[in-house]
Amino acid sequence: MKAIADVLGPNCRALILHGSLAAGGFRAGASDIDLLAVVDEPLTDDQADAVVRLARDADLGEAAGLDLDVITTAVALAPTPAPPLELHVGRYPAEPDIEVERRLPAAPDLPAELSMARQNGRILAGDITLAPIPPEWVIARGRHWLRTWQGLTDDTAHAAFMVLTACRIWHFATERHHVPKAAAARWALTQNQSLTAIGQALRQYEGESTAVVDEPAITAVLAEALRRTT
Repeated sequence: MKAIADVLGPNCRALILHGSLAAGGFRAGASDIDLLAVVDEPLTDDQADAVVRLARDADLGEAAGLDLDVITTAVALAPTPAPPLELHVGRYPAEPDIEVERRLPAAPDLPAELSMARQNGRILAGDITLAPIPPEWVIARGRHWLRTWQGLTDDTAHAAFMVLTACRIWHFATERHHVPKAAAARWALTQNQSLTAIGQALRQYEGESTAVVDEPAITAVLAEALRRTT
């Protein structure tokens, strides 16, 4: 994926690999490749189009998908709780086509990505030191998703994702550092062994296709994570 830096040319300040592949939690066939590109100047339409084509055609190897965000150097050095995003490209196995968002004026999920990239990111090209992200921003956005998911507990396709990510939000709020999904889930079980959805989600995430995550048990995890992140 270093080819992204080549496509962006001199405008590319840095290309950073983060997420599970950088942090040590990568699982073949289940984990995505997470990339953050930092550019000195806003993308031109031609640059954005070239990045989208490259992301669409790239060989992802054993990865299940791709998440690529492009931000400006100004955002990387002085972020806000909802900074602008130049480009987002997502390739997901369940989706028929890639997801593309351009020139978003506000991206409230971006600070969590920047926080993870600062903690565990590996620079593939260029050089930059990302500004620190206040933990309160990450926790507040995490609580937003916990409350949102309370109305989506019947979404069986994303049940394991919701439970495991809830564990990551809870862990970060308590320990103030990021860990992979499975590690966060095992940690959460040490805090409350009665949360049966966590074990169910772990089994499904680790390849047990018949594992079912019970809806009432999901509700319990979300409620506990909200309680523990106040």
